[in-house]
Amino acid sequence: MSDQLLEVSNLKKYYPIQAGLIRRTIGHVKAIDNVSFQIGYGETLGIVGESGCGKSTLGRMIMRVLEPTEGTILFDQQDITKMHGKTLRRTRRNFQMVFQDPYASLNPKMMVADIIAEPLLINDIMNRKEASEKVNQLIDLVGLRQKDLRKYPHEFSGGQRQRIGIARALSLSPKLIVADEAVSALDVSIQAQILNLMTELKKEFNLSYMFISHNLSVVKHISNRVGVMYLGHLVEIGDKDSLYQEPLHPYTKALLSSSPHAKRGVKREKIILQGEVPSPANPPQGCPFHTRCPQVMEVCKSVRPQLQEIVPGHSAACHLYETAGVSL
Repeated sequence: MSDQLLEVSNLKKYYPIQAGLIRRTIGHVKAIDNVSFQIGYGETLGIVGESGCGKSTLGRMIMRVLEPTEGTILFDQQDITKMHGKTLRRTRRNFQMVFQDPYASLNPKMMVADIIAEPLLINDIMNRKEASEKVNQLIDLVGLRQKDLRKYPHEFSGGQRQRIGIARALSLSPKLIVADEAVSALDVSIQAQILNLMTELKKEFNLSYMFISHNLSVVKHISNRVGVMYLGHLVEIGDKDSLYQEPLHPYTKALLSSSPHAKRGVKREKIILQGEVPSPANPPQGCPFHTRCPQVMEVCKSVRPQLQEIVPGHSAACHLYETAGVSL
Protein backbone atom coordinates (compact mmCIF):
# COMPACT_ATOMS: atom_id res chain seq x y z
CA MET A 1 0.00 0.00 0.00
CA SER A 2 1.28 3.46 -0.94
CA ASP A 3 2.00 5.96 1.85
CA GLN A 4 0.86 8.77 -0.48
CA LEU A 5 -2.75 9.97 -0.37
CA LEU A 6 -2.38 12.15 -3.48
CA GLU A 7 -0.04 11.53 -6.41
CA VAL A 8 -0.03 14.09 -9.22
CA SER A 9 1.93 13.23 -12.38
CA ASN A 10 2.73 15.49 -15.36
CA LEU A 11 -0.37 17.60 -14.87
CA LYS A 12 -1.17 20.24 -17.51
CA LYS A 13 -3.91 22.79 -18.02
CA TYR A 14 -3.89 24.63 -21.33
CA TYR A 15 -6.56 27.14 -22.36
CA PRO A 16 -6.95 27.63 -26.14
CA ILE A 17 -6.48 31.11 -27.61
CA GLN A 18 -8.98 31.54 -30.42
CA ALA A 19 -9.25 34.20 -33.13
CA GLY A 20 -11.16 34.94 -36.30
CA LEU A 21 -14.74 34.32 -37.33
CA ILE A 22 -14.38 30.54 -37.16
CA ARG A 23 -12.67 30.75 -33.75
CA ARG A 24 -9.50 29.05 -34.91
CA THR A 25 -7.06 28.07 -32.16
CA ILE A 26 -3.86 30.07 -32.61
CA GLY A 27 -2.13 29.18 -29.36
CA HIS A 28 -2.58 28.20 -25.73
CA VAL A 29 -2.35 29.80 -22.29
CA LYS A 30 -0.26 27.32 -20.32
CA ALA A 31 -1.72 27.82 -16.85
CA ILE A 32 -0.21 24.58 -15.49
CA ASP A 33 2.64 22.92 -17.36
CA ASN A 34 3.88 19.46 -16.40
CA VAL A 35 3.52 19.57 -12.61
CA SER A 36 4.17 16.49 -10.42
CA PHE A 37 4.09 16.09 -6.64
CA GLN A 38 2.70 13.93 -3.80
CA ILE A 39 0.90 14.52 -0.51
CA GLY A 40 1.16 11.87 2.19
CA TYR A 41 -1.49 10.78 4.67
CA GLY A 42 -1.74 13.37 7.45
CA GLU A 43 0.65 15.75 5.66
CA THR A 44 0.30 19.44 4.79
CA LEU A 45 1.84 20.57 1.51
CA GLY A 46 2.06 24.34 1.11
CA ILE A 47 2.00 25.80 -2.42
CA VAL A 48 3.44 29.31 -2.79
CA GLY A 49 4.17 31.69 -5.64
CA GLU A 50 3.26 35.07 -7.08
CA SER A 51 -0.26 35.90 -8.27
CA GLY A 52 -0.95 34.28 -11.63
CA CYS A 53 1.55 31.44 -11.19
CA GLY A 54 -1.19 28.78 -11.36
CA LYS A 55 -1.67 27.91 -7.66
CA SER A 56 -5.45 28.20 -7.65
CA THR A 57 -5.80 26.48 -11.02
CA LEU A 58 -3.79 23.57 -9.62
CA GLY A 59 -6.05 23.35 -6.57
CA ARG A 60 -9.19 23.36 -8.71
CA MET A 61 -7.83 20.56 -10.87
CA ILE A 62 -7.14 18.47 -7.78
CA MET A 63 -10.79 19.04 -6.85
CA ARG A 64 -11.81 18.13 -10.42
CA VAL A 65 -13.60 21.46 -10.74
CA LEU A 66 -11.33 21.99 -13.76
CA GLU A 67 -10.54 19.20 -16.22
CA PRO A 68 -6.81 18.57 -16.76
CA THR A 69 -5.52 18.87 -20.32
CA GLU A 70 -3.04 16.06 -19.63
CA GLY A 71 -1.65 14.12 -16.69
CA THR A 72 -2.99 11.93 -13.92
CA ILE A 73 -4.25 12.52 -10.37
CA LEU A 74 -4.20 9.46 -8.13
CA PHE A 75 -6.26 9.91 -4.98
CA ASP A 76 -5.97 7.04 -2.53
CA GLN A 77 -4.52 5.02 -5.47
CA GLN A 78 -7.54 5.71 -7.68
CA ASP A 79 -7.15 7.69 -10.92
CA ILE A 80 -9.74 10.45 -10.49
CA THR A 81 -8.88 12.06 -13.84
CA LYS A 82 -10.85 9.27 -15.52
CA MET A 83 -13.85 9.46 -13.19
CA HIS A 84 -17.18 11.01 -14.13
CA GLY A 85 -20.77 11.16 -12.92
CA LYS A 86 -21.76 9.17 -9.84
CA THR A 87 -18.31 7.60 -9.44
CA LEU A 88 -16.66 11.03 -9.26
CA ARG A 89 -19.31 12.41 -6.88
CA ARG A 90 -18.87 9.43 -4.56
CA THR A 91 -15.08 9.79 -4.55
CA ARG A 92 -15.20 13.58 -4.22
CA ARG A 93 -16.62 13.22 -0.71
CA ASN A 94 -13.06 12.41 0.34
CA PHE A 95 -11.59 15.74 -0.77
CA GLN A 96 -13.12 19.10 0.03
CA MET A 97 -12.21 22.76 -0.46
CA VAL A 98 -12.00 25.83 1.77
CA PHE A 99 -12.18 29.05 -0.24
CA GLN A 100 -10.52 32.46 0.02
CA ASP A 101 -13.73 34.47 0.44
CA PRO A 102 -15.88 32.73 3.07
CA TYR A 103 -18.85 35.02 2.44
CA ALA A 104 -18.96 34.38 -1.31
CA SER A 105 -18.72 30.62 -0.73
CA LEU A 106 -21.70 30.53 1.68
CA ASN A 107 -25.30 30.77 0.50
CA PRO A 108 -26.59 34.04 2.03
CA LYS A 109 -30.19 32.74 2.02
CA MET A 110 -29.43 29.64 4.09
CA MET A 111 -28.98 29.38 7.84
CA VAL A 112 -25.68 27.98 9.09
CA ALA A 113 -27.28 24.68 10.15
CA ASP A 114 -28.53 24.10 6.59
CA ILE A 115 -25.21 25.16 5.03
CA ILE A 116 -23.25 22.59 7.05
CA ALA A 117 -25.87 19.84 6.64
CA GLU A 118 -26.31 20.32 2.88
CA PRO A 119 -23.42 18.04 1.75
CA LEU A 120 -24.71 15.23 3.98
CA LEU A 121 -28.25 15.48 2.62
CA ILE A 122 -27.31 15.94 -1.05
CA ASN A 123 -25.07 12.87 -0.95
CA ASP A 124 -27.72 10.80 0.89
CA ILE A 125 -25.25 9.99 3.65
CA MET A 126 -27.60 10.80 6.52
CA ASN A 127 -31.25 11.60 7.08
CA ARG A 128 -32.18 15.02 8.42
CA LYS A 129 -32.14 13.98 12.09
CA GLU A 130 -28.71 12.32 11.82
CA ALA A 131 -27.38 15.32 9.87
CA SER A 132 -28.62 17.67 12.59
CA GLU A 133 -26.70 15.72 15.23
CA LYS A 134 -23.57 15.80 13.06
CA VAL A 135 -23.93 19.57 12.55
CA ASN A 136 -24.14 20.10 16.32
CA GLN A 137 -20.83 18.25 16.72
CA LEU A 138 -19.14 20.16 13.90
CA ILE A 139 -20.15 23.61 15.14
CA ASP A 140 -18.53 22.79 18.50
CA LEU A 141 -15.41 21.49 16.77
CA VAL A 142 -14.80 24.75 14.91
CA GLY A 143 -15.31 26.92 17.99
CA LEU A 144 -18.79 28.37 17.34
CA ARG A 145 -21.90 28.23 19.52
CA GLN A 146 -25.04 26.14 19.08
CA LYS A 147 -27.19 29.28 18.79
CA ASP A 148 -25.09 30.35 15.77
CA LEU A 149 -26.73 27.55 13.76
CA ARG A 150 -29.92 29.62 13.44
CA LYS A 151 -28.11 32.63 11.99
CA TYR A 152 -27.27 33.67 8.43
CA PRO A 153 -23.77 34.28 7.00
CA HIS A 154 -24.08 38.09 7.03
CA GLU A 155 -24.39 38.00 10.83
CA PHE A 156 -20.81 36.75 11.28
CA SER A 157 -17.31 38.18 11.03
CA GLY A 158 -14.88 36.99 8.37
CA GLY A 159 -13.12 34.61 10.75
CA GLN A 160 -16.41 33.13 11.92
CA ARG A 161 -17.54 32.61 8.33
CA GLN A 162 -14.33 30.75 7.60
CA ARG A 163 -15.03 28.51 10.58
CA ILE A 164 -18.42 27.75 9.04
CA GLY A 165 -16.72 26.95 5.74
CA ILE A 166 -14.33 24.58 7.53
CA ALA A 167 -17.25 22.89 9.32
CA ARG A 168 -18.98 22.37 5.98
CA ALA A 169 -15.80 20.91 4.48
CA LEU A 170 -15.48 18.53 7.45
CA SER A 171 -19.10 17.31 7.23
CA LEU A 172 -18.25 14.55 4.75
CA SER A 173 -15.24 13.36 6.80
CA PRO A 174 -12.73 14.04 3.98
CA LYS A 175 -9.16 12.78 3.86
CA LEU A 176 -7.86 15.86 2.02
CA ILE A 177 -8.77 19.54 2.25
CA VAL A 178 -7.60 21.98 -0.42
CA ALA A 179 -7.35 25.41 1.23
CA ASP A 180 -7.10 28.13 -1.41
CA GLU A 181 -5.87 31.36 0.23
CA ALA A 182 -8.08 30.37 3.18
CA VAL A 183 -6.77 33.09 5.54
CA SER A 184 -5.59 35.84 3.18
CA ALA A 185 -8.80 37.88 3.55
CA LEU A 186 -8.62 37.84 7.37
CA ASP A 187 -6.91 40.07 9.92
CA VAL A 188 -3.55 38.81 11.17
CA SER A 189 -4.86 37.90 14.64
CA ILE A 190 -7.79 36.00 13.11
CA GLN A 191 -5.42 34.28 10.66
CA ALA A 192 -3.53 32.77 13.58
CA GLN A 193 -6.77 31.46 15.13
CA ILE A 194 -7.87 29.78 11.89
CA LEU A 195 -4.41 28.28 11.30
CA ASN A 196 -4.36 26.89 14.83
CA LEU A 197 -7.85 25.45 14.32
CA MET A 198 -6.78 23.76 11.08
CA THR A 199 -3.71 22.32 12.82
CA GLU A 200 -5.84 20.92 15.66
CA LEU A 201 -8.33 19.39 13.21
CA LYS A 202 -5.48 17.84 11.24
CA LYS A 203 -4.22 16.06 14.34
CA GLU A 204 -7.67 14.95 15.45
CA PHE A 205 -8.82 13.55 12.09
CA ASN A 206 -5.44 12.75 10.45
CA LEU A 207 -6.32 15.20 7.69
CA SER A 208 -4.08 16.06 4.77
CA TYR A 209 -4.00 19.64 3.49
CA MET A 210 -2.96 21.25 0.26
CA PHE A 211 -2.52 24.80 1.54
CA ILE A 212 -2.32 27.40 -1.24
CA SER A 213 -1.11 30.89 -0.33
CA HIS A 214 1.08 33.77 -1.47
CA ASN A 215 1.96 34.42 2.19
CA LEU A 216 5.29 32.73 2.93
CA SER A 217 5.09 33.09 6.70
CA VAL A 218 1.60 31.54 6.83
CA VAL A 219 2.75 28.60 4.71
CA LYS A 220 5.81 28.14 6.91
CA HIS A 221 3.61 28.03 10.00
CA ILE A 222 1.25 25.29 8.83
CA SER A 223 3.13 23.14 6.30
CA ASN A 224 5.30 20.03 6.51
CA ARG A 225 6.61 20.45 2.97
CA VAL A 226 6.46 23.40 0.58
CA GLY A 227 6.27 23.62 -3.21
CA VAL A 228 7.17 26.81 -5.09
CA MET A 229 5.43 27.64 -8.37
CA TYR A 230 6.48 30.03 -11.13
CA LEU A 231 4.63 30.56 -14.42
CA GLY A 232 2.69 27.29 -14.16
CA HIS A 233 5.74 25.21 -13.18
CA LEU A 234 6.76 23.64 -9.89
CA VAL A 235 10.34 24.92 -9.59
CA GLU A 236 11.19 23.67 -6.09
CA ILE A 237 9.70 21.37 -3.47
CA GLY A 238 11.05 20.11 -0.19
CA ASP A 239 10.85 19.86 3.57
CA LYS A 240 9.77 23.17 5.11
CA ASP A 241 12.89 23.72 7.20
CA SER A 242 15.26 22.80 4.39
CA LEU A 243 13.49 25.02 1.84
CA TYR A 244 13.25 28.09 4.08
CA GLN A 245 16.78 27.85 5.46
CA GLU A 246 18.62 26.68 2.31
CA PRO A 247 16.53 27.47 -0.78
CA LEU A 248 17.96 26.00 -3.98
CA HIS A 249 16.18 27.70 -6.88
CA PRO A 250 17.08 31.35 -7.64
CA TYR A 251 13.36 32.23 -7.72
CA THR A 252 12.78 30.75 -4.27
CA LYS A 253 15.79 32.68 -2.95
CA ALA A 254 14.36 35.93 -4.32
CA LEU A 255 10.90 35.14 -2.98
CA LEU A 256 12.17 34.41 0.53
CA SER A 257 14.46 37.45 0.54
CA SER A 258 11.42 39.70 0.08
CA SER A 259 9.56 38.35 3.12
CA PRO A 260 10.82 39.61 6.53
CA HIS A 261 8.87 36.96 8.45
CA ALA A 262 9.91 34.06 6.21
CA LYS A 263 13.62 34.87 6.54
CA ARG A 264 13.51 35.41 10.31
CA GLY A 265 16.63 33.93 11.90
CA VAL A 266 18.41 33.64 8.53
CA LYS A 267 20.79 36.31 7.19
CA ARG A 268 19.76 36.89 3.61
CA GLU A 269 20.25 39.92 1.37
CA LYS A 270 17.21 41.16 -0.49
CA ILE A 271 17.17 40.10 -4.14
CA ILE A 272 15.35 42.45 -6.51
CA LEU A 273 14.31 40.71 -9.71
CA GLN A 274 14.41 42.65 -12.96
CA GLY A 275 11.67 42.60 -15.59
CA GLU A 276 8.12 41.27 -15.53
CA VAL A 277 6.71 37.77 -15.24
CA PRO A 278 6.32 36.47 -18.82
CA SER A 279 2.86 35.73 -20.17
CA PRO A 280 1.69 32.10 -19.87
CA ALA A 281 0.35 32.57 -23.40
CA ASN A 282 3.91 33.09 -24.63
CA PRO A 283 6.28 31.48 -22.09
CA PRO A 284 10.03 31.66 -22.73
CA GLN A 285 11.90 28.68 -24.11
CA GLY A 286 14.12 26.76 -21.76
CA CYS A 287 13.81 27.58 -18.06
CA PRO A 288 10.64 29.64 -17.44
CA PHE A 289 12.58 31.83 -14.99
CA HIS A 290 15.62 32.57 -17.16
CA THR A 291 14.38 36.01 -18.33
CA ARG A 292 14.60 37.30 -14.74
CA CYS A 293 17.21 35.03 -13.18
CA PRO A 294 20.35 36.74 -11.80
CA GLN A 295 22.32 33.48 -12.33
CA VAL A 296 21.16 32.72 -15.87
CA MET A 297 23.43 30.62 -18.13
CA GLU A 298 23.26 29.91 -21.86
CA VAL A 299 21.78 26.46 -21.33
CA CYS A 300 18.88 28.03 -19.40
CA LYS A 301 17.71 29.84 -22.54
CA SER A 302 17.12 26.70 -24.59
CA VAL A 303 16.77 23.65 -22.31
CA ARG A 304 14.06 23.34 -19.69
CA PRO A 305 15.49 21.92 -16.43
CA GLN A 306 13.72 18.96 -14.86
CA LEU A 307 12.68 18.79 -11.22
CA GLN A 308 15.27 16.57 -9.55
CA GLU A 309 16.35 15.76 -6.01
CA ILE A 310 19.39 17.88 -5.12
CA VAL A 311 19.63 16.98 -1.44
CA PRO A 312 17.59 14.27 0.30
CA GLY A 313 13.92 15.26 0.31
CA HIS A 314 14.57 18.56 -1.48
CA SER A 315 14.17 18.98 -5.25
CA ALA A 316 14.63 21.87 -7.67
CA ALA A 317 14.36 22.46 -11.41
CA CYS A 318 17.57 24.37 -12.09
CA HIS A 319 20.60 23.89 -14.35
CA LEU A 320 22.92 25.26 -11.66
CA TYR A 321 23.03 21.87 -9.99
CA GLU A 322 23.95 20.11 -13.22
CA THR A 323 27.09 22.23 -13.52
CA ALA A 324 30.31 21.15 -11.82
CA GLY A 325 31.69 23.53 -9.25
CA VAL A 326 28.42 25.22 -8.34
CA SER A 327 27.74 24.85 -4.62
CA LEU A 328 24.37 24.75 -2.89
